[in-house]
Parts: sequence; C-alpha cells; structure tokens
Amino acid sequence: MDAFYAAVEVRSRPELRGRPVVVGGGPERGVVLSATYEARAFGVRSAMPSARAHRLCPQAVFLPPDFAAYAEVSRAVMAVFRSVTPLVQPLSLDEAFLDVSGALRRLGTTPLGVAAAIRAEVEASQGITCSVGVASTMFVAKLASRVAKPDGVHLVPADGVRAFLDPLPVGALWGVGARTEEVLGRHGITTVADVAAAGPTTMRRAVGEAHAAHLISLAHGVDERRVDPHGREKSAGAEETFAHDLVDPALRRRELLRLADRAARMLRQRGMRARTVALKVRFDDFTTITRARTLPAPTDLARDLHATAVDLLDALGPIAPVRLLGVRGEGLVPADRAPEQIVLGEPEHGWSDAERAADLARSRFGVAAIRPASLLGGPDPERARSPREAADPDRNRHRPHPAGSPATTDRRRTDDQ
Repeated sequence: MDAFYAAVEVRSRPELRGRPVVVGGGPERGVVLSATYEARAFGVRSAMPSARAHRLCPQAVFLPPDFAAYAEVSRAVMAVFRSVTPLVQPLSLDEAFLDVSGALRRLGTTPLGVAAAIRAEVEASQGITCSVGVASTMFVAKLASRVAKPDGVHLVPADGVRAFLDPLPVGALWGVGARTEEVLGRHGITTVADVAAAGPTTMRRAVGEAHAAHLISLAHGVDERRVDPHGREKSAGAEETFAHDLVDPALRRRELLRLADRAARMLRQRGMRARTVALKVRFDDFTTITRARTLPAPTDLARDLHATAVDLLDALGPIAPVRLLGVRGEGLVPADRAPEQIVLGEPEHGWSDAERAADLARSRFGVAAIRPASLLGGPDPERARSPREAADPDRNRHRPHPAGSPATTDRRRTDDQ
C-alpha cells in the first residue's frame, strides 16, 4: 500500500485530500509512522522524530494512529488478494507476497494484467492505492515494488534481474544494515554488483561465511523461498518508549513485567510458545542493544519471560538511563506440540492455569481487570501510548553502555513506503 496509515486517514476525511498529512506520536518524543506524499515533498519521512517533522512541515495535519482502522482496511485488502490467488503471504498490515502463477493460467492473462486488476480493485473497493513489484523471486519483487511507488507497477523480467540489481546500493540486500554496509564499504563493496563480483573469499573475510553465502546469492538474484500462505509467525512481543528515561532499576524491572505480561498474552492468544526470550534496550542517546536466551522448554507464561528478561538486563551491569524496553518471545512453536517443563516442588499446571484464568477474566471484564500484583497501583498497562519508539536527533548525551555492546538499527515497523 502507498503511505498506508496516512492514506486510510485521508480516505475517512476527504477534506484532507491533497494536504500534507502525518500520522505518528506527539512532538515531544514521538516518531512519524506514515506521511502522505504531499508531506514527503517537505522532507518528512517515516521513522523521523515528530518534532523534526513539525519543523519541516508545520502546515501538515498531524494525527495519532488508529490501528483498529488500519487492521480493518488491511483485512479487506488481503481479501482482494485472495480473490485472485490463495497463495498470499502477508508481511504486515500493508504488504504481502502473492504467487500468481496459477492465476495466470486460470485467468488467461499476464503478470502485468493481474497487477493492474489488483490495483484497480483495491482502489475501487477501499479508496487507497497500492504499488506492485513483479518478478520471478520474492526478493526482487520486493525491491521492484519500491521502484513502483507511488501508485505504479514495475516488472523485472527473469533475464533482466542482474541489470536491475547491479546498480543498487549494497544496503538494498536483505540482511545488510548500517553496520554491515559500513563494513562492506571498507572493503570497497558499495553496490550489489560489487557483491556479485567480490567472490566468496572477500565476502567471507568481510561478513563471515554464512552471511557471505546469503548475500552472494541475493546479489545474483537467487532466492529459493516460495510464498507460504501458512507461514508461522516467528515472534511475539511488546516494547515501549517511555515518557521519561528510566533510571531506577526497580522501575525497569517493573516495566519488564508489564511488557512480559503483554507478550505472554499475545502468545497464548495465538496458541504459540516461545523457545527464546529477547530483550531490547534503547538508551538515552539512542544506542540500542538486544540480548537473547534460549529456554529449557518453550513457554507462554509471563513469569518465564519476565524472569529471563530481568536476568538479561541485570547481566548488562550499570547502564545509562533507558528510553525504551522490549520483551519478545522468539522461535515460536505451536502450544499443543511444545514439550512441558515440570519444575520440582511446584504444581504441574499451577502457573499455566493461573495465567489462563487471568486471560478469561480479561476477556469478560476488559484487559485492565486483572494484572500482576506488583503492577497494582501503577498506571493502566493498556492506556493509549505512542506505539512506536521515539527519536530526537538534537539530543546526544553520551552515557556508559555495556562493554562491547553494538549500536543497532531498530527494525520496528513503520509505514515507510
């Protein structure tokens, strides 16, 4: 979808059509989630601090996100996709891979014909536009969809893949973030063509054996994945940017419990358990680190997620003020196929039964009806907050971070196309 969140807002408020519209958090610590192309003309971009967006485009209409509305439109758009082919693999609310090879034979048309039909139906039924990338592999189709924006189609024929990929910056390859791009640049590798020409030895020296093989394959347009409409979710979690940086260790642990409780509920709602617990910490200078630990047995319990997250946080030692915390369960497996972990001296199903009883109470009386005792008296964990991490490039206070901890680029989803 094109500028999806902003497009949905404009659809529901026709008077905003043609005006710069920005969806995101407040100007104090918020971040831009989506911006119309009228706002982008002034330099506004997704993941930009809202304060900077206000400075660049003060005449824009700034709106808080309405994720319920976006989810409703997303379901309708996915239904359009599935009316063409059952092979639909959603990536997010506003993006999906489609395998239309069967539809081509059934409809007697071409890939461009299918793309045109999908775009026309989405606009007619939902009042928003979408862009389509057409290629023989998922990776190239994804890149082609970016070229197609806004409101267009871009076809990369099978015999034109290298011509399409070669001039792109190396950062276009999946798995190349800012740090990897910097490392490759020191080896003189700045484009996809450079990766393809570098050879395995140079690439292994730069990024390691496993990553080298992956990047070389992509640089040659090789992507063996297939659209999987039944692909299982890989993680479930919660994170939050705080109105004020957290200095008190006890308050950090309390917030981790709140996040673990939310993450565990998500797991149980999806019928999944997590084999690994990941902790995300962003400090007051925007340095971000992640730590993870694999559990003895998969879990969907808040107490397990919380205990592991606290251990990971404590292992960091003295740290700078914390701007954001996140707790995520990874390596998900279906709950009905996950092995049980029996703890000596504890009831076999005591904690599991207790947390499921809490789920039942929440379903009947609301999410705030029951929560861990240590959170009682605190703010409502489900109160409206900015759902994305904030950013403020004007602050750059350097504080101590855990020794050897790399700064990483946050990959949390924004509507950035």
